[in-house]
Amino acid sequence: MRNILLGILLFAVNTVIYSQNQLSGTIIDSNTGEPVFSASVYFPQLEKGTMSGEDGSFTIKNIPEGTYKLIISSIGFTTQNLEVSIPSEGIRIALNPSAIEMEEVIVSTPFHQLQSENVMKVERETVSELNKKGAINLSDGITQIAGVESLTTGFGIGKPVIRGLSSNRVLVYTQGVRLENQQYGDEHGLGISSKGIGSVEVIKGPASLLYGSDAIGGVLYLNPERYAAAGKTNAALEADYFSNTLGYQTSLMAKTSGEKLKFLARGSYAAHSDYEDGNDTRVTNTRFNEKDIKAGLGFQDKNYKADLRYNFNRSEIGIPEEIGVQSKDKDPLLPYQKIDNHILSLDNKFYFPNSSIDLKLGYQYNDRKEFEEHHEEHHEGEEEHEEEEHEEEEEHGEEEAGDEPALEMHLETLNYNLKYNLPKMGNFETITGIQGMYQTNRNFGEEILIPDAETMDFGIFATTHYHLESWDFQGGVRFDNRNIETEEFQAEDGDLIESIDRSFNSFNAALGAKYHFNQKFIARLNLASGFRAPNLSELTSDGNHNGANRYEIGNSELDNEQNFQIDLSLEWRNEHFEAFVNAFNNNVNDYIFINPTGEIIEEEPVFKYEQANANLYGGEVGVHIHPHPLDWLHLESSFETVTGKLNDGGYLPLIPANSLTNTLRIEFEGGETFMEKYTFVRLKNVFDQNTPGRFETETGGYSLLGAGVGTVLKLDKLQIDLNLSGTNLLNKTYISHLSRLKPDGIFNIGRNIMFSANIKI
Repeated sequence: MRNILLGILLFAVNTVIYSQNQLSGTIIDSNTGEPVFSASVYFPQLEKGTMSGEDGSFTIKNIPEGTYKLIISSIGFTTQNLEVSIPSEGIRIALNPSAIEMEEVIVSTPFHQLQSENVMKVERETVSELNKKGAINLSDGITQIAGVESLTTGFGIGKPVIRGLSSNRVLVYTQGVRLENQQYGDEHGLGISSKGIGSVEVIKGPASLLYGSDAIGGVLYLNPERYAAAGKTNAALEADYFSNTLGYQTSLMAKTSGEKLKFLARGSYAAHSDYEDGNDTRVTNTRFNEKDIKAGLGFQDKNYKADLRYNFNRSEIGIPEEIGVQSKDKDPLLPYQKIDNHILSLDNKFYFPNSSIDLKLGYQYNDRKEFEEHHEEHHEGEEEHEEEEHEEEEEHGEEEAGDEPALEMHLETLNYNLKYNLPKMGNFETITGIQGMYQTNRNFGEEILIPDAETMDFGIFATTHYHLESWDFQGGVRFDNRNIETEEFQAEDGDLIESIDRSFNSFNAALGAKYHFNQKFIARLNLASGFRAPNLSELTSDGNHNGANRYEIGNSELDNEQNFQIDLSLEWRNEHFEAFVNAFNNNVNDYIFINPTGEIIEEEPVFKYEQANANLYGGEVGVHIHPHPLDWLHLESSFETVTGKLNDGGYLPLIPANSLTNTLRIEFEGGETFMEKYTFVRLKNVFDQNTPGRFETETGGYSLLGAGVGTVLKLDKLQIDLNLSGTNLLNKTYISHLSRLKPDGIFNIGRNIMFSANIKI
């Protein structure tokens, strides 16, 4: 099966060239009648679009026959959508000026709609906007989205936390396929560079209906950067400098597009020294470096579209243990991780009159090595012999012990996702599909955290959307099966861990409604169930987990986690003011957690995996004031809270503290040389976390001040984006409740100034 899927993935599909259909039109300002330049004209179902020229005109070629939704958006105007029948004689579109920021199409939901049209609330931010707000890296950038935090191990390792759930409870998608990189580990980061990522979408809440197991807490969906417009060639050189870590990253990109073929390539490199805390002390071995290559090849004709993407990422990341040597070096010390991650994906779309088929295929190879101090036991009579061998190695200049990985795991994953978009029936849009995964894990190192294993997933689902003038409804059902087979292995204490062969099944459903009044008020109510099958670590682990400083014992009898969430979202907006309230209640049956037993093995405390029912609840509240005619002034404020409890008493671990973030932004647009100018000041207040989990301690609150300024400089055909931003400007000494270095009393990063320059041609 694996060879068949790989053959399909690497097979180029030949298509027949049909007679061309095209759509031409003009976009104008409804108030002045002047043409609107650089407006986006986009068919979300076809994933095809263009930009208007200086005279407001546009042309899109190679469009299949049928009726499609067309979305027109431009900064300073209300986003407009309309249905267009192809072939068409051409259209004239008048956009209404507006201070409300323009909307984008949401890709992570099945019907590719605007945010205001979605029944499910999805947060979306471009990576460039996150960087403008002072994001240090991708895991830090997503924390600027309300309801999203990051579980960190130093500076280089971060994992998304959505409304109190993380690790295998949050699914990460990149290039349209699920990311698989041993994400069960607390110190296993994303392994993806933000360079070459166009935007980030976050589904907060169970999304098992769309994505299967592991989306019980939500989805982080990473959209790759887009190809160049048809007939265009672009290039860019990006450079960033970070004062705190003496770090830098550079990225070089080139892309070109014809009418049918498209190509892009990007190479990036980053290196950081140990970060300094607020006491000007460097946290030993938080250094890391990263190499990243991304490439894409696209083809689009009238009835077929293909997008082949490849991403290679190599990360070398130090694992901090204590404050020690003070150094500005960038090569990690022992212990450290060396991770190679390959992601190959092929997205095929076949278009028919008023229907389409979408087939996504993915292959991933994750090579994870962990290096640590040599710790083999010396048996009687062997010590003298090993000392002689060590002397011989030094005489011949060979590498010392520790250069062979103590842990080495190869994870290979094949994904497929087949969806059929049925012809529209009245006000109903319906999608059916199947999804699956075949995965193998193999061990090659001295240590074994999880056994050699095979995992097979299969899911079948259907979802439908019903549209009325003011109401929208969406619902669906899904069935999933996951089979896990492991090989027996010998634990560190000498015990033989038996093999397992288990199947996990789950039925899930979702139902949502959206009410839209006069383009100002939106109310959403969503009910959804989700599930998560236990991972290999939870089922089979039996050994010393050095990264977590504990001895973990799995439980082969664990059942599915099954949850049910109610989510209410209210939004109000006009030309002066926007406000939102999100509230949720998430009941999780058979929540899997790790609990201390009070025993000690190999000088480490013993933790065992258990299950109990749990409940998480909370939400986000925010306002955005942009008073007209002072459209350049923006005042933003958001508050987020989440509480997690076990039903039989006690609080859940790794629940973020409540926080309040206030931001003042000033933005000016227009101008021949300085096209955009902006500045911001942000204050984030994190409150005390007084409800820690069973093996956690309370964490004090803190306030972090950030600020930034930037501009876009236009010089003929050259565009230069300049940005200067700072985080923790008061050099505060603080510890986040979600820092894995908290038990060692190690502070988070201190003041950091970031300078960025992006040169585009």
